[in-house]
Amino acid sequence: MRVGLGYDIHPFGRGPLVLGGVTIDAPGLEGHSDADALAHAIADSLLGPAGLPDLGTLYPSSDERLANASSMDLLRDVAGRVADAGWSVANVDVVVAAEQPKLAPHLAAMRANVLSALGPAGGETHVAIRPKHGEGIGAIGRGEGIAVWAVALLEQSMRA
Repeated sequence: MRVGLGYDIHPFGRGPLVLGGVTIDAPGLEGHSDADALAHAIADSLLGPAGLPDLGTLYPSSDERLANASSMDLLRDVAGRVADAGWSVANVDVVVAAEQPKLAPHLAAMRANVLSALGPAGGETHVAIRPKHGEGIGAIGRGEGIAVWAVALLEQSMRA
């Protein structure tokens, strides 16, 4: 077994807001792709323990082919790479720090999208996504953006 930690943060800027592959009626995040910070954090939490390069190395912001790319497609690609490296995803636990918008109505759809993106690497994966507030402290608390932390547990795959 191996554990990985992923983190991503984006300032608000352009719309629409995409988190966990769900489009939410709220100001969007700045980024080269669709700026889905939840998908980015999960991807990095999977890449590290699988011994693979980080998200920015695999999908650099300097690559114009990735402009406005779907981060869920990138997560699908990462999950395939993780499976090819001989690992399966047992658990993904995510914390989304945001003052706005309210995320509770979207959590089930986000979870379903993440499970779908994990595909064969997911197997019997448990995915938990929990929203938190910044309580007025720092950039997140002032409503300047969204930050996401993800922890993943990988298990050696039987096909390795």
